[in-house]
Amino acid sequence: MRINLLRYASLSGVCFLMLSWGTSALAQQTQKADFDYFSDNRNMIRNGVQSVLTCNGVFTSNRTLEQVFDQELAYLKNPVGTAESGNYSIDLKTRSVSVGGEQDGVQITAAFREGIGCVVMAPDQTLEDIDLLPTIALAKPKKPAGETDWPQGDRIVDQELDSAIDAQALSAASEWAFKRDTPEQDTLSLLVVHKGKLVHERYAQGITKHTKTRTWSTAKSIAASFIGMLVEKGELALDEPLDIDWLPKLAADQQDPRDEITLRHLLNMSSGLYPVDSFGMEYATGSGLSYWAGASSSVGARRRGLVREPGEFWDYENYDTLLAVHAMRKVLGDDYHQFGYRELLHKIGMHNTLMSMDRFGDFILSSQVYTNARDLARFGLLYQQGGNWNGEQLISQDWIDFSITPAPASDARNNDYGAQWWLVPSNRKDVPEDAYSTAGNRGQYVIVVPSHDLVIVRRGLDYGKQGFNRWDLTREVLKAFSK
Repeated sequence: MRINLLRYASLSGVCFLMLSWGTSALAQQTQKADFDYFSDNRNMIRNGVQSVLTCNGVFTSNRTLEQVFDQELAYLKNPVGTAESGNYSIDLKTRSVSVGGEQDGVQITAAFREGIGCVVMAPDQTLEDIDLLPTIALAKPKKPAGETDWPQGDRIVDQELDSAIDAQALSAASEWAFKRDTPEQDTLSLLVVHKGKLVHERYAQGITKHTKTRTWSTAKSIAASFIGMLVEKGELALDEPLDIDWLPKLAADQQDPRDEITLRHLLNMSSGLYPVDSFGMEYATGSGLSYWAGASSSVGARRRGLVREPGEFWDYENYDTLLAVHAMRKVLGDDYHQFGYRELLHKIGMHNTLMSMDRFGDFILSSQVYTNARDLARFGLLYQQGGNWNGEQLISQDWIDFSITPAPASDARNNDYGAQWWLVPSNRKDVPEDAYSTAGNRGQYVIVVPSHDLVIVRRGLDYGKQGFNRWDLTREVLKAFSK
């Protein structure tokens, strides 16, 4: 018996030592928990960001490579190379840009396509595959924009400022927008439209009224407008399950819980689906792979599991918007690529606007639209006019009301989000509560203030902390106007 006890004691000691070592090892591993398992993804996506922004900067925006590195790529912490040289190539014949390879991670190529802008290719594709990428034939305006009066065109007939507008205050607001106390807030353009009249227009050096730049998430508000038109036609419904073929597919006799997600949930950013674009994963997984690395935006959007009850939690996800766009494509069928241009954009004179897509032909309307400031002013003016343009009701007032009604799950955020539009936070009292805005990364804002018949457009190439505040800008511009 004693021998057994001693043996037990000895074994207990060994167990204790093993437990102690295990605890120590666990602590050491916990200390290393910040290892980036997605570093290869991040490098690939970084190369894709640079290839797409450079490709569009040079071939869509007609900017110089020096301008692209100074502004478009200021967004990147570690761009590949400089404007003088680096591990990238620009092919003028194919209008493509390839970035990376070898020590800089997987090479990614983006190529300009007519009617689309630059399309990002898969890592294993080459320049020989460019002809496989989609194109769109866009209708041209009946008359050149310079021969057509604003707002349908670009000809400004009446440039005299209304006497009710405080010109000095308007100029001061413009200075406020352009002369920030940090170089990270880089304003490209500021437009102010009052009662339909373009009363202020200013551009930074190197930018003109023709310069197209990326809208980033301002595209979401454009996408929602198309969707609203289809809801009004009865082709989509806000509160019925969407006909989405979720991935991975469940067995035929199993009910997919994602079928409970409605269009309203998606537009309110409260689908309940697993988050892939937030919580520090924006440039590692999720839509980053379709934005910048050639993956399918539609497949990625549908390949997420339900982790919350739809409608209960607000989470800003690009894939929520892209799911709604996927539903739009299923409804439109062969008309998908022309509908938005024919039924809305071109009707209001937005002929400078290109909606980009992935290599599979899906519009990436959560971010990738290229346009100029005047076209965005037209878009804002359409909403300021209650969806009416030249006597035609393009977007219903009911849809606008829905768009600017706080999403139920946004109450934890001071009700600052509607349906793909941003609202004045309920705790902010220095701007009219009826104001609402698009918002895109790097400072893309279309601000509508119905109570003052006002539209404000601010375009930027902000970087770093990106602290430009659109409601502060609204406050400053409003100093020049009385009701």
